[in-house]
Amino acid sequence: MIEVRALTAGYGPVTVLRDLNFRADAGQITCIMGRNGAGKSTLMKAIMGLVPASSGSIVLNGQDVTRLPAHQVPLQGIAYVPQGRRLFGPLTVAENIAIGLNARRKGQATRDFVLDLFPRLGERLEQVASTLSGGEQQMLAIARALCLEPQVLLLDEPTEGLQPSMIALIRDTILKLKASGMATVLVEQRVDAVLKMADRVAFMMHGRVEAEAEARDLTAASPQFQEFVGV
Repeated sequence: MIEVRALTAGYGPVTVLRDLNFRADAGQITCIMGRNGAGKSTLMKAIMGLVPASSGSIVLNGQDVTRLPAHQVPLQGIAYVPQGRRLFGPLTVAENIAIGLNARRKGQATRDFVLDLFPRLGERLEQVASTLSGGEQQMLAIARALCLEPQVLLLDEPTEGLQPSMIALIRDTILKLKASGMATVLVEQRVDAVLKMADRVAFMMHGRVEAEAEARDLTAASPQFQEFVGV
């Protein structure tokens, strides 16, 4: 489980997250929703140590990771797929995966696991990452993150700009990971995707989690979507 307690953070003099509380449990998919500027991506970056906390704490399975340098956070078992993927474009699929494996010194078994999840990547191991389709690049970004064998996986808008068949494939993969006991935190704007994947939904506004709900209690017509997402 990862828990964010009374977190305040931002960029220099600009405060984005204000006394924010949030948690994601093991074996669950927790979706974060909110309008542009609500602080969703900043929350992800703060968990990863990329945005410093001015107060509050981030706790992973009882261990405080708030003040860790950003390069040490993945070593604790938190993996992050940012919006835009951030692959090593000039490197091959195999080389991108190797970099992910090296971060926590994982080996062949982990490599086999991620390639079983994404067989298409196994067919393109020698292809340069920047020449993959958008969906294939998203697969590779998730596969590289999973090479950490994380306890917590953070995904920022993983289906953005993808065609429906690729969205379905990404969704099915996320659901498979849930069975492994991983805590998955997903920033997503598409209500239909959230309702098909989420166990819990956290609604953000003005840098705080203002409401939470069990996904089973929500429908596409639920007022939370109109209030916090505008759909």
